[in-house]
Amino acid sequence: MAGPLTGYRIIELTSMLTGPWAASLLGDQGADVIKVEVPGRGDHTRSVGAHREGLSTSFLNINRSKRSITLNLKHDEGKKTLKRLAATADVFIQNFRPGVVERLGIGYDDILEVAPKIVYISMSGFGERGPLAQKPVYDPIIQAISGLTTVQAGSDTERPRLIRTILPDKLTAVYASQAVTAALLSREKTGVGQHVRLSMLDAVLNFLWASDMGGQTFIDNPVTSQAAASFIDLIYETEDGYMTVSTMTNKEWASLTRAFDRPDLLEDPRFKTPQLRDKNVNERLGVVQDVLRTRTTQAWLEIFEREDVPCAPALSRQQVIRHPQVLASEILLENLHPVAGPLRQTRVAARFEGSPPELPKGAPRLGEHNHEVLCEMGLSEPEIEYLITQGAVGDEQYDNS
Repeated sequence: MAGPLTGYRIIELTSMLTGPWAASLLGDQGADVIKVEVPGRGDHTRSVGAHREGLSTSFLNINRSKRSITLNLKHDEGKKTLKRLAATADVFIQNFRPGVVERLGIGYDDILEVAPKIVYISMSGFGERGPLAQKPVYDPIIQAISGLTTVQAGSDTERPRLIRTILPDKLTAVYASQAVTAALLSREKTGVGQHVRLSMLDAVLNFLWASDMGGQTFIDNPVTSQAAASFIDLIYETEDGYMTVSTMTNKEWASLTRAFDRPDLLEDPRFKTPQLRDKNVNERLGVVQDVLRTRTTQAWLEIFEREDVPCAPALSRQQVIRHPQVLASEILLENLHPVAGPLRQTRVAARFEGSPPELPKGAPRLGEHNHEVLCEMGLSEPEIEYLITQGAVGDEQYDNS
């Protein structure tokens, strides 16, 4: 077996990041993912960022382990071809704005007619109801409305700040891939597929409630204003750079005081318990910062390792790919894409000992697999040529020599 999802087919009608990456995660785990794109144009991310031979870094990293076909869904024959393809699939993923797939005639009920056991995933920004349901959505919009920017600021009174990565997009992709496998497991037990709906806003709020929105948990004891976080965000300056140190337990605090050669801190009434250290967080972190400035990062790492203090250097992106722990984990792969050339990417994050996936396949060129997939569906050469001449299927052609 080449991956735990080998044998499942997924039809993906998504663009940008969330939907494509969700499908790519499933493809990396062995599923046969067929990406349906607009002829001649394709996913927007094909044109974003650095390019090589018409493939952008963005597209290469969130659309690997897929095949690409191009269908004109505004053409009746294009829609018929999509439904015929869906009839062979286990999962159908789309992230059109709510209502669009129904108008196109490829909504859940439409696909259910040709695929009675389909797991149909509808992804959106805000869901299907509410005053913002039809609004365009990008990652910063969700960061702002979910409260994430205020969490990042450290206080309700500080200027909200974006997280400098598209966390809502990526997080929703992970939620979606998990939802797909959960729905497939349910189908294995019941024999029945289902419609799964997931919005970016729902995903981020669910994510934040585990900690950052905890003050809103008790209905009869609401927290109206979030207390300010510490003035240091646990990234400290050293003599020559930056690092992080974290002490949660009494044992770890004692280890830190030994590393600092500051036994007086154990008797300091502000820091005797975790609760007191939390109450006096700015004073505690100020002491830590003052001491860390006296040595280099490497010197502190060696001292903290002897004393078993949780710590790490704050690495640049170039340093990350060379760090011994990253190399030991073998998370980074170097492979040769047939078009884009040598690439460095990550392997599948989870390691499946019983069903290890094959190495991820390179991201496809636009419409690269039109002929291959249509032949698998049983279409003859004249039928394929007819669909192309009618404009229902894209006419992308490549020299595969």
